[in-house]
Formats: sequence, structure tokens, C-alpha cells
Amino acid sequence: MANPDLFKSTRGALVPPADAVNEAGGNAYALSPKHALAQYAVTGCLSNTFYASAEEQLDTILSLAQQCEPGFIAKLAVFSRQSAYMKDSPALLCAWLATTDVRLLERVFDRVIDNGRMLRNFAQIIRSGVVGRKSFGTAPRRLIRRWIERRSPEQLLRDSVGESPSLADIIKMVHVKPADSERAALYAYLVNTRRGVDVARLPASVQAFEAWKADKSGPLPPVDFRLLTALDLGPKEWIAIARNAGWTMTRMNLNTFVRHGVFEDGATTKLVAARLADPNEVRRARAFPYQLMAAFLNADKAVPRVVTNALQDAMEVATENVPETRGDVFVLPDVSGSMASPVTGRRAGGGGGTSKMRCIDVAALTAACILRKNPDAQVMPFAQGVVDLPRLNARDSILTNAEKLAKLLGGGTNCSAPLLAIEKKRAHVDAAIFVSDNESWMDTANRGTGMMQVWSAIVQRDPEAKLVCIDIQPYGTSQAPEGKNRLNVGGFSDTVFQVVGDFLNEAPGRFVERIESVEV
Repeated sequence: MANPDLFKSTRGALVPPADAVNEAGGNAYALSPKHALAQYAVTGCLSNTFYASAEEQLDTILSLAQQCEPGFIAKLAVFSRQSAYMKDSPALLCAWLATTDVRLLERVFDRVIDNGRMLRNFAQIIRSGVVGRKSFGTAPRRLIRRWIERRSPEQLLRDSVGESPSLADIIKMVHVKPADSERAALYAYLVNTRRGVDVARLPASVQAFEAWKADKSGPLPPVDFRLLTALDLGPKEWIAIARNAGWTMTRMNLNTFVRHGVFEDGATTKLVAARLADPNEVRRARAFPYQLMAAFLNADKAVPRVVTNALQDAMEVATENVPETRGDVFVLPDVSGSMASPVTGRRAGGGGGTSKMRCIDVAALTAACILRKNPDAQVMPFAQGVVDLPRLNARDSILTNAEKLAKLLGGGTNCSAPLLAIEKKRAHVDAAIFVSDNESWMDTANRGTGMMQVWSAIVQRDPEAKLVCIDIQPYGTSQAPEGKNRLNVGGFSDTVFQVVGDFLNEAPGRFVERIESVEV
């Protein structure tokens, strides 16, 4: 007779064995190199997170890139910029292509390096030597020159804001050759070569800017507001800036407007509120929910209520891609202590550049968004266990419900806890949606993970149940491996909602598949 202890039947017998240990020391499943790299690209901002330093993230990304073909890297660079709206990782991937496949770099360069900040990021990464070279090389230099030559004078003037390196530094490094006298004057102006600048040949927008600097009695010139803020401006000028601002600039500068007396003007206050709430403006700005929550949470008490209410109206538009799912849906946001980490990481020194938006804020917001579209969904926040929470009202605003969830922060991480509560009640499950940093450590099982141990029991009762793990930090492992009815997706843009919606509604296009479909 075979050993009964060794071969006894258990619920966990169908659980695949874990093949990795996560950053918190718990059992986990390693994502494939492509999936792991994609996870880093859409959530990693090359800053210190709760479990990993910026340097460790960089090393991991470069190691994973070596395991993926250049074609996938090129597609991921485009996806992480155009769909996930990231800044550092797409520039890093382009820099990696500069050393491995300049043909592919040429095909994606303009789609990824789409503004002055992205160009500076690309140049800074190349010059650092982390991708194996410190010089641009012939092809990247040519691409940068072409990029600059194709920018309008107004765009280049806007791109000139920023340092380390500045646009002026880049122009000098790649030796841009002007096509005509106007361009020659503009390049000389941008690199601060005052001698030899023929002011009369400067583009009209630059001449208007210089004329206004000499005599500020006239109307503000039509230039990027950041070029104006270094000057001595009064309330009149700031009101004019606010009235002419775009949607994104408005969202990001509400407290600045308070400091400069903009909201003391009632008509301008109404205009700003109307702009923020305008559905067409929200869609055009490609706003995603966490940006609006950040603006709402960070708004000074002096920001008028009509303006903060407009942010809540904008949130309803920004969540249009949240999927509607029939059946019994459980939304499981992680509220454990590690979720206190800034969602985009903590910059060295903890100063400028460190977001006030925490992982728990994004998890809470995601849960509130799903509840808004699925009012019968059950929200079960968890840490070491399920955290008690009065039933949320789906008719309350998304931000109101998100704030309630975010206040529950604290405790260890046990991703199996909410599933265990569901299993004990023998509740029917059509979909369970986790939003977490995926670093479960309190429920490590002898075989597999605690999450998969319990999930295997649930699917024995409900074979068509679907498990979604939304990961908002870059670590490269999961608590549940990919499978027919299991999805791992990373990020915090509205693209995540699209991927989740397709999965739940049986449409093709998983996370990596969506990246693979990008045309280059």
C-alpha cells in the first residue's frame, strides 16, 4: 500500500507548486520575463518602493530586457508611454534599444519621445551609461536632430523648460543644423548664445514673449505658463494664465492658483470649474482616475468647493472604461501596511518628485470605481484578515467611497483572507478582483500560495469563477499564476480597466497580448 500520508487527497492537490519567493518572503509564482518586464514598465517609476530600491528596479528591468526580444521591447515602450502614460520606463526602454536595435528605435522614437521631458529623460539615461554606452551614437543622434527639426518654434519654446540636461544642452550635444535663418536665430536663442541672435528673425511667438518681458503692460504672450512663472507676476497675470490654461495644467495647479489669488475672481473660478468638469476636456486630456484623486486629496482648503466638486464630476468621466460585470463580484482591496508606499515610489531624500498618492489610495479608488459600475459588488478590504467596513453605498461619489477605504490602512498582508471568508460562507463567485502590491507573506502554504489553496476550493464549487489580480507595484511575482480563468495585470491607468473588462467578458486581449498587438 502506498504511503497514505504522502498521497492523501487534499483540496490543495490541484494547486501548482510555487516557484518563487516574493519580496516579503512569502511563496509566489514568477511571472514570465515578458509579463514581469511589462509589470515593471507600467508600474515602476525607478524610485524606492516599500520592498525594493530604485537601483534594484533598474537592475531587474535591464536583466528582464535581456531575456526578451527587441521587438517586444519596442512594443512595450510604445504601450507604456501611450497607454500607461509612464515617463521613466519608456525612455529607459528606448535607451536600451539604442544599444541593441536602432532600426526598431527609429520606428518607435517619435511615438515614445513625445515631448521635451521625454527627450531629456532619454538623453539623461543614455549619458548615465546604464544601458552600456555614454554617447548617443550616430543613429540616436540623427533621431534627436530629426525630432528637434520637426518641432514647431512654439513646441521648442515649451520644451526648453527643464534641466539635467536642458534642451539647450541637447541641441549642442547633437549639433543641430538650422534649415534657415529663422531656425538659426531660434537655436541661438535657445542655447543662450546672445551674440549673433538676429531678434528680427526669431519666430513671432518668441518675439512676442521677449517684447512682453520688456513691457508687461500688454496681454500675456501665448507661451507655456512655466516660462512666465519665473517672472514677477501679479494677480492680474495669474488670472489670465488660469483663464487660458489647458485642462491638465489646471488640474495640477489648483493650489498655485490659490496662492496667487486666482479664485478671488468669481468669473474665473466658474470658468476653471467648468473646464475641469467638461467631459470632452477630460477625455482629450486622457485623464485617469488616480490623477483626479491626487488633485482632490491635495487640494488646499482654500480651493473653492465648486472646483473640488468639478474634480468629482470629472472622475465620473474618467472611469468610463470601468467594466460592468454580471453576477456575483467581489472586490478585494489590500489595505495592509506596505500599501502606505507612494504609488510611484519614493525619490531619494524623500523630497520633490515623491507622490503623495499611496498604493492604498489607488487600491481604494479602483475598488470604488468598480463598485460605481457594479453596485451589487461586495467590497472586502483585507490586511492580515478581512477588515470590517460598513457596506459602501454605490451611489456615493467615487472619491467619497475611496476615502473611506483608504482610512483602513494597517496590518500584515494575507491575500487568501478574503477568499477564505468567501469560501467559509460558500458564497457563489463569478469574479474576484484583487487590487494589491501582491506581497502576501502571512499565508504561505506548503504547496503553492495561500491564495491558490483557497481559490482551488472555490473553483471546485464554481468552475467558471474568474480571478483578477491587479498589481500596482513592480516586483515580478504573483500570488496566482496565469490560467484560463486567472488574470494578472499591472498598472494604474484606465487601460487596466479595459484589460480586466475584456477578460471578464470573454473578449481576447490579455495584458501581454495587448502589448504584443502594438504595431511598430
